[in-house]
Amino acid sequence: MKRRNTPQKIAVLELFESNTTALNQETIEKLLHEKMDRATIYRILKCFCEDGKLHKVLGDDGISYYALCKSCKDEEHHHNHFHFQCEKCNEVICLKEEIQINLPNGFEMTHCNCVITGICPKCKQIK
Repeated sequence: MKRRNTPQKIAVLELFESNTTALNQETIEKLLHEKMDRATIYRILKCFCEDGKLHKVLGDDGISYYALCKSCKDEEHHHNHFHFQCEKCNEVICLKEEIQINLPNGFEMTHCNCVITGICPKCKQIK
């Protein structure tokens, strides 16, 4: 089903295209200067995840972060890669290398949520 692009969807997509890290809903609300309500942002994020434009990762802090899908296609939506969350600035970054996990016979992986925590290079320089 083709969904129509609204000014709100375009604004959210442009926000992700201009950021290099994953964003949580609270950050999105702040960056959009509260131009749309929380429910609208939630619906847009859900729609973008369903359409393969974004993927969601649960951070080490229990908060959902969303990142732009860069190599996914409609028929091939996959994002089995690790994410890195900085313990100081809380930024969540998609790591590019795809992971391969050998599961026991009969098991099929549909999604992988792996978060590595530590200190990012930017925060490591600030001591």
